[in-house]
Amino acid sequence: MIKVLVVDDSIFMRNTLVKILQKSPQIQVVATGRDGEEALKLISIHDPDVVTLDIEMPRMDGLTALKRIMEEMPRAVLMISSMTTEGAEDTLKAMELGAVDFITKQTLPTEGYEKTIHETILSVARRTPILKKLRRPRHTPLLKPTPPMPGANAPERPIARSTYPVRDVVAIGVSTGGPPAVQKILSALPGDFPASILIAQHMPAAFTKTFAKRLDAVSQISVKEAEPGDKLKNGWAFVAPGGKHIRVKPNLEIVVSEEPVSALYKPSANELMDSVGKVFGRKALGVMLTGMGNDGVNGARVLKEQGGRMLAQSEQSCVVYGMPKAVVDAGLADEIVDIDDMAKSIINNLYIR
Repeated sequence: MIKVLVVDDSIFMRNTLVKILQKSPQIQVVATGRDGEEALKLISIHDPDVVTLDIEMPRMDGLTALKRIMEEMPRAVLMISSMTTEGAEDTLKAMELGAVDFITKQTLPTEGYEKTIHETILSVARRTPILKKLRRPRHTPLLKPTPPMPGANAPERPIARSTYPVRDVVAIGVSTGGPPAVQKILSALPGDFPASILIAQHMPAAFTKTFAKRLDAVSQISVKEAEPGDKLKNGWAFVAPGGKHIRVKPNLEIVVSEEPVSALYKPSANELMDSVGKVFGRKALGVMLTGMGNDGVNGARVLKEQGGRMLAQSEQSCVVYGMPKAVVDAGLADEIVDIDDMAKSIINNLYIR
């Protein structure tokens, strides 16, 4: 049984979420709160596995409360976000502060919306025991790092880049818990990154442009939301617009389309990986990051059959080990990599040796 605390200043939203959550036999709503101050008190009393947290609230807003929660009693927190530009910016900031994912507000919940909430709650609850273990006791002093022994941990010799052909494109598929993971990777890449990057992040249309702008602000490479007619170029990353797929043509043009309409996810990692594999073959590198479900595994299979290479995020560094697990279980992963090492692994795998 997953214990959930619902926090929102709107009694309508509180009641809506409670009704939705009570439909799952695996979820128990242990309490509800009206603001951040109540959230902190209720967490200390009920020790919930998951907290749903609104952003705009009186007394103590959601971002302030989230910062306190992650510092003092870390656990899985889902933000309740409005479908606005301001809501998107605050939500992405919340994920940088430690929120594992977000739920958009809907005044008239559909069956699909309710199912998504249930699946998300059940999937992210596993992060709470991990986060609790990672918490450092408040009064424990940080140990000073021990100076390395002479010759220890010597940096790897740089790759002689001119002697190896370079893969042309990196295709990234990602969902739940994705924004911080993608930001960690892109912000660690050099400005002269010698390939293009395409990103299929499961995210509403109102969020992807803000997501791309945020990535662009913290990265040395350039990042933008993909538009019809954009062309791949080295040192650039293109984020698929929410509700649409991105594919590529042999002339390097990016195709933005709602087709296939039948795809479960839009954007679809399957569509992206399939397209990149068929166009670029052995010069394609696929990366599967944290996310629910198995979107991307069929496309990854095509990419591998065409000679490309595939990286998968490690279970211990995923918020939800679904999409990478599907790739690993299918025997398609060439490497399994912690998110902290993914940027380095991408760079090393760009060179075909």
